[in-house]
Amino acid sequence: MSPLAGIRVVEFAGMGPAPFAAMMLSDMGAHITRIARPDADDAPPGADVLTRGRETLHLDLKSDDGRSTALRHVAESDILIEGFRPGVMERLWLGPRDCHSVNPALVYGRMTGWGQDGPLAHTAGHDINYIALTGALWSMGEADRPPQPPLNLLGDFGAGASFLVIGLLAALHKAHETGLGEVVDAAIFDGTNTMMGFVRGQIARGRWQYERAANRLDGSAPNYRVYTCSDGRWISVGALEPKFFSALLQAMGFEGAELKRLLSLEPRADVNATLEKHFLTKTRDEWCDVFDGVDCCVTPVLDPLEALNHPHMKARKLNIDTPTGPQPAPSPRFLGPTTGDSAKQDRGGS
Repeated sequence: MSPLAGIRVVEFAGMGPAPFAAMMLSDMGAHITRIARPDADDAPPGADVLTRGRETLHLDLKSDDGRSTALRHVAESDILIEGFRPGVMERLWLGPRDCHSVNPALVYGRMTGWGQDGPLAHTAGHDINYIALTGALWSMGEADRPPQPPLNLLGDFGAGASFLVIGLLAALHKAHETGLGEVVDAAIFDGTNTMMGFVRGQIARGRWQYERAANRLDGSAPNYRVYTCSDGRWISVGALEPKFFSALLQAMGFEGAELKRLLSLEPRADVNATLEKHFLTKTRDEWCDVFDGVDCCVTPVLDPLEALNHPHMKARKLNIDTPTGPQPAPSPRFLGPTTGDSAKQDRGGS
């Protein structure tokens, strides 16, 4: 049984992180009613991954009938998701007070870029703006070029939708215990700032430099970066621990004094230059053959179509074939309880 079976959600149609959050809840078994404008240009069924798994109801929320219909759905729901700028839902008479008046146990989820208050709360923005102002974008990219955004994965979906879902489920747990709802203020700006905790901690310990491409994890360290191969394709190396880096270097044919020099990682520029030259001696797939079976944290950089056909992707059935093309399967997985002999086996018992 799906973990959220029986949970009802009303989603007010929006863009990016809000529908992604609703998709995640739907994937976990929640029943979603998506409310969209009468003139909304909906994608054909199944074509938009972010709106999968739910029905759409077209309502004019500026009309009395549309608002009344929306409130009826709110009254029967456990969770509400909206992704408008602060004040929009209040002007429609569908704000938290209005909705809690018909459903005191409702978990009211608000997804914004900047949050419900603060100097920028009513300012337009997108993923790139939110991660820029938190300091996250600063460290991404090459040293001698402008910072490069990581698509909209960090802000919209990592710091936005994922944090919203965490907040909604935590508030839902409280509502089930107390009968009282909650307003969840999830902002991409806030979530990105939280995700910067690791970097801030490294800075506090003197282990992080402000310069781009000068740290262990920003693509400049010889044992944590991407290398170009002879065919112009790439190999990713994540051999942070010495044992993995040693295994990688030995598989590449280095030994003796040269192996010891490279393992020292110093001077960084020389180690990088040596490995860059060596990776150019084979194609990407030839290097994959070299590293096959070697535990050294090396993987090819696949394009999106190649990734769909990777054996591990296929073995875990991570994509679903649909008439409009492959879609990512729901994640995480729920494998059910383990009891008795199966639990003993999971722990390695006999």
